[in-house]
Amino acid sequence: MATFLYRLGRLAFRRRWYVALVWAAVLAAVGLGALKAPGAADEGFSMPGIESQKAFDLMEERFPGATADSATARVVFVAPGGEKVTAADNKKAVEEAVAELGDGSQVASVVDPFQAKTVSRDGTTAYATVTYKVASNDLTDAGRSHLERALDDARDSGLTVEAGGSAMDDGGGAGGAAEVIGMAIAAVVLLVTFGSLAAAGLPLLTAVVGVGVSMATILVLSEALGLSTTTGTLAMMLGLAVGIDYALFVVSRYREERAKGRTPQEAAGLAAGTAGSAVVFAGLTVVIALAGLSVVGIPMLTKMGLAAAGAVVVAVFIALTLVPAFLGFWPNAVLPRRARRKGRIEQSADSNGGTRWARFVLRRPIPVLLLGVVGLGALAVPMTQLQLGMPGDEAKATSTTERRAYDALAEAFGPGFNGPLTVVVDAKGDSDAKGAVTTVSEEIAGTEGVVSVSPARFNEAGDTAVFSVVPSTAPTDEKTKDLVTTIRDERPATEAETGATFEVTGTTAMNIDIAAKVQAALVPYLIVVVGLAVVLLLVVFRSLLVPLKAAAGFLLSVLASLGAVVVVFQQGHGAELLGVEQTGPIMSLMPIFLVGIVFGLAMDYEVFLVSRMREAYVHGESAAQAVTSGFRHSARVVVAAALIMIAVFAGFIGESDSMIKMIGFGLASAVLLDAFVVRMAIVPAVLALLGDKAWWLPKWLDRILPRVDVEGEALSRGSEAPDPAPADLEAART
Repeated sequence: MATFLYRLGRLAFRRRWYVALVWAAVLAAVGLGALKAPGAADEGFSMPGIESQKAFDLMEERFPGATADSATARVVFVAPGGEKVTAADNKKAVEEAVAELGDGSQVASVVDPFQAKTVSRDGTTAYATVTYKVASNDLTDAGRSHLERALDDARDSGLTVEAGGSAMDDGGGAGGAAEVIGMAIAAVVLLVTFGSLAAAGLPLLTAVVGVGVSMATILVLSEALGLSTTTGTLAMMLGLAVGIDYALFVVSRYREERAKGRTPQEAAGLAAGTAGSAVVFAGLTVVIALAGLSVVGIPMLTKMGLAAAGAVVVAVFIALTLVPAFLGFWPNAVLPRRARRKGRIEQSADSNGGTRWARFVLRRPIPVLLLGVVGLGALAVPMTQLQLGMPGDEAKATSTTERRAYDALAEAFGPGFNGPLTVVVDAKGDSDAKGAVTTVSEEIAGTEGVVSVSPARFNEAGDTAVFSVVPSTAPTDEKTKDLVTTIRDERPATEAETGATFEVTGTTAMNIDIAAKVQAALVPYLIVVVGLAVVLLLVVFRSLLVPLKAAAGFLLSVLASLGAVVVVFQQGHGAELLGVEQTGPIMSLMPIFLVGIVFGLAMDYEVFLVSRMREAYVHGESAAQAVTSGFRHSARVVVAAALIMIAVFAGFIGESDSMIKMIGFGLASAVLLDAFVVRMAIVPAVLALLGDKAWWLPKWLDRILPRVDVEGEALSRGSEAPDPAPADLEAART
């Protein structure tokens, strides 16, 4: 591995113009393809294997022509203080608004609140439901503009008019300031780390190229694979973070080899052979974790994971080819300013901040270990109160019309009105279908916690009916979950009495089922991903205890980060500082999502840091000296890489989308805890306590494991010998 990458790095350095032109051609090709690619159709959210999804599919089958995932808008009319919407002037304004809403070219139907009796008991509030012919992602700008104009015209009459529903969703996604903030902070960190504008700019430039290729490819494949905006957000987030980090490690190793007296081409080859090997295996761990999301069985999560894994693969190829090529264009510009000014490349100091920290931990391994473990354990405690759900309009800012519509409906009709359950009754083959549906409806209406049940709506064949059930509690309330469980538990008796079957669905039931499925899939996912990664680390480090220690440290950091998410987004401590206006359940996919991504990133730092220790150990240093050597060479770069990742992820906390905000916070806190507590404190403390045993491997396992030479031992024997003194810059030019 190291020898192959060494040759690849030298080749990319020597043939830099060809490498740069190839990547430019790739970027141009996928970029043009992205410009011509049509937008992806909204296929809706699918969750195979759960009851609510089966009911959803049955509705589409038995009610042909009615698209179950069509965009809808619920327009809420609230009369001015002391008035009623049933007053003559207000009623006329509502009816005119309903007529205007129905004129849209993409509108399928509008339900008049006075005909549908969707007026509150006190007469102050009414709502009209607008159903569209297409899904929300397929709504045109003209269709959205028509809706907004109708709302504005209705407001001119003096009514308070707000709207919610899927039609109000413009696609969201990350964009704007998030990437700019992350890139700006990354630039500052790189400049401080390297002391060179060229060295700071090179990782940013190559990361942008990699993200450009990845995002354009996603757009090209979006229609064929059904990729969404959220898919692109994750790929951009990870592609940018690992792209900068991987280039950072290669450039740092290049500067280190130059300080040893290597020629630029030789230094580029050695950087690719050593740091590049670590990049390959770190990237593999990230890809394993992301691709492993497919075992959960959620199509959306699978697409997100595979797209992000593709972005990581691109980042690895960029680091191994384009970075050495750019080093060929600017072999001396990436060196420290002092080296360029003095005309000499100075060796790194034997003692730096990393060395001093390592020696501190080596002297006090037990206190450091206990403090780190206890601290992370305390942060993880709130996770025991984790409540899963999916953020809806109630999680949006009060400045949005969706949130105000949600609040108005909850106040006028009750908290459960925003999350009605949908019951689908299959009476096919029953001689008295209507009687069976009536019995089912009455049984459910008599269940404790049910406020009302709507009249049943039958399909043309008369063998299937749908009706809504309004709970007394809010969609994210635990009592609503208990109600769904109760209805389903009482189903066998009702079905035995009527001969008809029924299933519970709707957004609220779907969210409950998703949470249950994700919780059930978490342990198998951990076994698959952690198991594969441990095997990979066995090959990399040729040690039994180091991979196990790496996995245990990851579990500590991910549990602690989940605890931090619960503290902020569920319990509300410090939520206002992050712009979280409404706390509630944690997004159902968040635990498994965080586990997958953070595991890959955690293994990045493990590989980068411990591989230098392993390299020093196999070259003859003692176990304690190897820890110090690893920190002397890698600590500063690992800290810089972690700060960059934290900056990139934290930039997404400023997004308005609550899901992206939560993901950004969770990833940023996880990287912070894993890099600075686990990898920089717990790892050296454990290695100090283990000593030589840390690198022990059973002989039978040593024989069967393949040798990949991540430490570059073959390179140290066959590379050009450095000059005994630091090389002159002019003499080092190629």
